[in-house]
Amino acid sequence: MRIGFLGTSKFAVPALQALVDAGHDVVAVYTRAPRPAGRGQQERKTPVHLLAEKLGLSVRTPGTLKTDEEAAAFAALDLDAAVVVSYGHILTKPFLAAPVLGCLNIHGSLLPRWRGAAPIHRAILAGDAETGVTTMRMDEGLDTGPMLLAERTPISAADTAETVHDRLATMGATLIVSTLDGLMRRSLEPVPQPNEGVTYAHKLGKEEGVLDWRRPAVELERKVRAFHPWPGTSFSYAGEQIKVLAAALTLVGGAAGTVTISRDGFPVVACGVGGLRLLRLQRPGKSPQAAEAFLRGFALPSGTVLPLPAALSLPA
Repeated sequence: MRIGFLGTSKFAVPALQALVDAGHDVVAVYTRAPRPAGRGQQERKTPVHLLAEKLGLSVRTPGTLKTDEEAAAFAALDLDAAVVVSYGHILTKPFLAAPVLGCLNIHGSLLPRWRGAAPIHRAILAGDAETGVTTMRMDEGLDTGPMLLAERTPISAADTAETVHDRLATMGATLIVSTLDGLMRRSLEPVPQPNEGVTYAHKLGKEEGVLDWRRPAVELERKVRAFHPWPGTSFSYAGEQIKVLAAALTLVGGAAGTVTISRDGFPVVACGVGGLRLLRLQRPGKSPQAAEAFLRGFALPSGTVLPLPAALSLPA
């Protein structure tokens, strides 16, 4: 097929590679323009941009898709299909209508559950037993288009957003190749999403990563995993914001936020229900450390009561 690819983040990289490996003619790759990043604020190309250049593909980085000129340039590509994965720009109606088979999206959830910006994080945070990837034909709504194929994967107690992200990216790459094959053979028909079971995965904010010890420990443990590596979880103490990189559930009594030190030297914090054993911590500007080693350079004595943050209000 003659394919256009629109993607930006690391999640989209395996899909682009898979399309090329499958023999499709990727005639243009759209991605976000390079942006200043790092301490030197040097312009950094997106992961998709770097792979496209390595593969010798044509790269386009428009700042917007809302002009007639961009729509005409996209239509002139004469595409059989466009594949859209974690792109970052909203596709207008002329873009959606230009390819013969439409614009096909890889979404990191089992639609219609977790439409929106952060489906992987929200699935872990909610305690979902499984998640997956869905391919769909895009329409003008937010992840509302008819579904094509889906694949499931369990979420284990050890999974973080990072591990699930990488697994779904690989699954999505295989699934989009199968989706295109089914459309070419006319053996695959889009199925409308059901009205039941719709949930929205609202965009993450750094403020959401502050741990509120009044919440149940099971919820906070999921948050540590769901927000790893970004935006991360943390608590405030002695004028510093301490990152919690890994934690485990445990039984402990006491008022919410009260610290005790376990026999093997790890801090345990009482929560609204149960307790959280802190396994890996990081001070600002320092390297991550196992919590027992962390305590040798930072005093967090037993009996300390950690500050409780203001309650956070999230979108409905």
